[in-house]
Amino acid sequence: MQAVVDQLTRIAQALEQGVMRPPQDWNASVAFRLHHRAGQLRLEPVRTVEKLSRESLKNVDRQLQAIETNTRQFVNHLPANNVLLTGARGTGKSSLVRAMLTHYADQGLRLIEVDKSDLLFLQDVVDLVSDRPERFIVFCDDLSFEEGEAGYKALKSVLDGSIAGTSDNVLVYATSNRRHMLPQMMKDNLQTQHVDNGEVRPAEAIEEKVSLSDRFGLWISFHSFNQDEYLEAVKVWLNHFDMPFTDEARLIALRWTIERGSKSGRLAYQFAKHWAGTAKLSPKS
Repeated sequence: MQAVVDQLTRIAQALEQGVMRPPQDWNASVAFRLHHRAGQLRLEPVRTVEKLSRESLKNVDRQLQAIETNTRQFVNHLPANNVLLTGARGTGKSSLVRAMLTHYADQGLRLIEVDKSDLLFLQDVVDLVSDRPERFIVFCDDLSFEEGEAGYKALKSVLDGSIAGTSDNVLVYATSNRRHMLPQMMKDNLQTQHVDNGEVRPAEAIEEKVSLSDRFGLWISFHSFNQDEYLEAVKVWLNHFDMPFTDEARLIALRWTIERGSKSGRLAYQFAKHWAGTAKLSPKS
């Protein structure tokens, strides 16, 4: 009940705020965030955008090729799909999106980050940028929903289904640890029908829960790293920080995986920062 009250409150606030305000200078950045500030709903430029090269991403060659092909189509004004990146945490989902922005920003690609709590205003964002010459990726990171959340239906409408439609200069790229972004309960399966001819008819609850992910034209899946893949990522990031990949670094990097209970590109990056920072702060004699 409280979630519904919160959503209604946000809708009322949006109506009071009126028209969404564009940034004062579209050239101030290549990335923007949807913000509430001073009683207004507006796009604000990200002052410092961390660049990320495609070459620094390891063990995601297949995923990189898929998202790069789609993004290249988009910036060249060709048909392209909304993208859903799903899978294990820390495996490079959001990093791939950042790498696309780094590579294609000089060709007019721009990114607008929208939090899940602000998806109610997603159509307003689309309308605001529809006449701009740039190509916009609306980026929704780490999405997951609980049943009844208004943002779920707002995203569905923008992806496909609203009478308003979506401008051809806007795509949605979203990441999630869940393929369908909603929890699937055992009770949903109890309503599935099994007819005499062997046909299985999924329950309406299941159909509703897969309907959002079905509106993304491109699904890209990620999986946890094995040990060799993790160590290769560690080597790349140590090189980025001008540090050698020594036997000692290898040993401590593996110890990190035991302490964290996972192997991923994110963990490799975090270890490399720790190792390089510690070494440069207290160099060995």
